[in-house]
Amino acid sequence: MATYDYIIIGAGASGLLLADALGKDNFFAQKSILLLEKNWNKQNDRTWCFWEIGQGNFDAILHKTWDHIFVGDNEYSKHTPIAPYKYKMLRAEDFYHTYRNKINHHPNITFLEGNVVHIEERDNQVIVTTDSHSFISKKVFNSIFDYKPLLQQKKYPVLQQHFIGWFIKSDKPVFDSQQATFMDFSIPQKGNTRFMYVLPFSETEALVEYTLFSKNVLPDQEYEEAIKSYLKDDLNCKEYEIIEKEKGSIPMSCYDFNIHNSKNILHIGIAGGWAKPSSGYTFMRTHQKTGALIPFLKKDKPLNTFFKKDRFWFYDLLLLDILHRNNNKGRLIFGQLFKQRKAQNIFKFLDEKTSLWEDLKIIAACPKKEFIQALIRRVF
Repeated sequence: MATYDYIIIGAGASGLLLADALGKDNFFAQKSILLLEKNWNKQNDRTWCFWEIGQGNFDAILHKTWDHIFVGDNEYSKHTPIAPYKYKMLRAEDFYHTYRNKINHHPNITFLEGNVVHIEERDNQVIVTTDSHSFISKKVFNSIFDYKPLLQQKKYPVLQQHFIGWFIKSDKPVFDSQQATFMDFSIPQKGNTRFMYVLPFSETEALVEYTLFSKNVLPDQEYEEAIKSYLKDDLNCKEYEIIEKEKGSIPMSCYDFNIHNSKNILHIGIAGGWAKPSSGYTFMRTHQKTGALIPFLKKDKPLNTFFKKDRFWFYDLLLLDILHRNNNKGRLIFGQLFKQRKAQNIFKFLDEKTSLWEDLKIIAACPKKEFIQALIRRVF
C-alpha cells in the first residue's frame, strides 16, 4: 500500500483550499500529500458568495461584485450601500480550474481519482480504501458529508438552506446591476422562512434564486413556480431565457461535528461543520478555517482538538432553536435586524469579529421575546 503523510478526501472547495495551503507552505515541502476525488470532471456545479473588505485572495477569479444590497418584505424595503465591504460572487468552474492549476505546481501533491469506501484508524496511522486501492497516511482530512448522524440525534435542531436558482437573460432591462437582492421576504412564506435572492450581472442577466431555511426540501416544481411568479409579478420580467440552473441544500445545525474527528482524522468543509449554522455561508468560512488549520498542524496536536465552541456557536444555536420551533419567524428576525442595524455591523457579527459589546447591540435589534424564550429553554 502506498503511504502518504497527509491524505485529503474530496477536491471540492475545502479539499482544494487545504491542498493549496499545504502545498505553498515551505514547512510542508517534504510532506507527501494525496488528494483523492471520485470525479475529476466537475462542472460548474455551484456558486459561492461572500462579503469582504477590500481586496481578497479570490478577486482575480470573481464573476461579479456588488456594493449595494436590498433587504425587504411587504412592509419595508432597505436599499443600502455596504462599503467598505463588497458582496462577491465566485463560480465553481473558475475556482476548480484555478486551484487545480495551482496544485499542479506543488510537486509533493499527487492527484488520484477514486471513490472512498472505507476509512480505518489503527494506532498512529489511517488506512483509506477506495474501490480499487488502499493507502496509508498519518493524517486524513475528509470532506465527505454524511447527513445521517445529524438526523438521528435530537439534541440539536437540523434545518436546511435549500434552493433552486435560474441564470436568466431577459428581453429588456429589469435588473439593477449594482445591487444584490440579499433577502426579499415579500413572497408568500407558507409557514416557513422563504425569500428570493437575486444577483444581477447586467440589466438583463441575473441569478434568481428561491431559498428556504426549513426542515424539508420541496419538489423542484414548487421552487420553479415561485421563480416564475417572482419574475413576472415582482420584476415585470415576462420574456426571458433560462441559461443555466443550480440546485443545492446546505445543513444548518450546531450539531457537534467534532465527535466524528479523532487524533488523526479531521472532517473539513460542510462535513466538519464549517458552514455558518445561522446563515449557511460556507466558502469564506472554509477559507478562514483552512488558514487557522495550517499553523495548528505545525504544532502536531491531535486533530480533534482543532474545533472549539464559542459564544457565536451559542448565538447560532438560539436562532436555530427558534426557527426549528417556529419556522415562519425568519422574516421577523432578519427583517427587524436589517431594519435597525447597518449591514456592515451585521456582516462583522456574522464573520464573528465583533466584541461582546457589539454582539449585544446586534442582539438587541432582534425580537426579544423569541430569543429570551429560546435562552430559557436551553439553559433550563
